[in-house]
Amino acid sequence: MKAYRLLTEEDTSAFCHKVTEALNKGWVLHGSPSYAFDASTGKMRCAQAVTKEAEGDYSPEVKLGAL
Repeated sequence: MKAYRLLTEEDTSAFCHKVTEALNKGWVLHGSPSYAFDASTGKMRCAQAVTKEAEGDYSPEVKLGAL
């Protein structure tokens, strides 16, 4: 199966660490990162899609972060 995740975080080093951790677990960048203002918090947020080939079949019970 091909798994997809959208990683999001405030615009801090925590976002870079989240993406770096995913890459080191075998996830691959998918597309360009996004950067937007979150009016509810007054802060900028980042997003990056990642994909990964994983064994097994997809089901809604799959814990994507555990792949």
